[in-house]
Amino acid sequence: MTTSGMPALLDIDLLCLLQEQPLPFTPGEPHFWTDPHIARQMLAAHLDPSHDAASRRPEIIDRSAAWISSLIVADPAHRWQPNAPILDLGCGPGLYAIRLARAGFQVTGVDFSQNSIDYALSEARRANLAIQYRCQDYLQLQDQDAYSAVLLIYGDFCPLAPAQRASLLANVFRALKPGGCFIFDVSTPIHRQRHGLKNHWVAAGQGFWKPGPHLVLEQGFSYPGDIYLDQYIVVEPEGKISIYRNWFQDYTPAAIGAELQVAGFVVEDLRGDLAGNPYDPASEWIGVLARKPA
Repeated sequence: MTTSGMPALLDIDLLCLLQEQPLPFTPGEPHFWTDPHIARQMLAAHLDPSHDAASRRPEIIDRSAAWISSLIVADPAHRWQPNAPILDLGCGPGLYAIRLARAGFQVTGVDFSQNSIDYALSEARRANLAIQYRCQDYLQLQDQDAYSAVLLIYGDFCPLAPAQRASLLANVFRALKPGGCFIFDVSTPIHRQRHGLKNHWVAAGQGFWKPGPHLVLEQGFSYPGDIYLDQYIVVEPEGKISIYRNWFQDYTPAAIGAELQVAGFVVEDLRGDLAGNPYDPASEWIGVLARKPA
């Protein structure tokens, strides 16, 4: 029923059409992370220490920030100073940025969500830390020869289409100083094997996608080349339909190495995560240390 008491018209034929498997990297709702309701839900998920849905748990972030710091400070080939400039792409509410700033680095955070940037700025002011934050799409990054290290954490590389990944790598390469390092992580096919493809539905009075009543039809699709899609078809009482798509490109060491080589990077180290644990073929993640040649 609609709020007026009249029955809503549910277009079953359209829903059947929308549930067909789309072509790889077909977009859904554009820029949905900037939707005010979704942005609030996402920030709450980032800050919830009980799960890894949006950001990893605080103890893992602590270990990752410590390992990243050690890489930059102890770099014998380039002798970066503890106050080296670092760019944190997709910084969210600044969970890594604030830890790295406390370690003495000059940190700049970039994120597409103004809601997350506002929170990060407030936390930096409260901690009396001079962190620079910008609300920006990192695919539009124009910085040049400015940073000792660029970070992209928690698989943010994986949802991008091939052309977007190439653009991002070019942006990162340009932003780094000669000899600077690109530190990021990607998921592996093991991650999807363990977590599987979700196919279910739920009706909610309010939820992550919408503040009012809605129906969510969640589907998972797999494609050749270790590509996966999590798709959410959201139906509101008046019959409005929204499609949210999260794409994932999983990687083997050879696959991520090949993309980096084409972009001009040299891969220096692969780990099992960004906390510095050794890489294992059974790892769900690959932590990557790549270098822009000096």
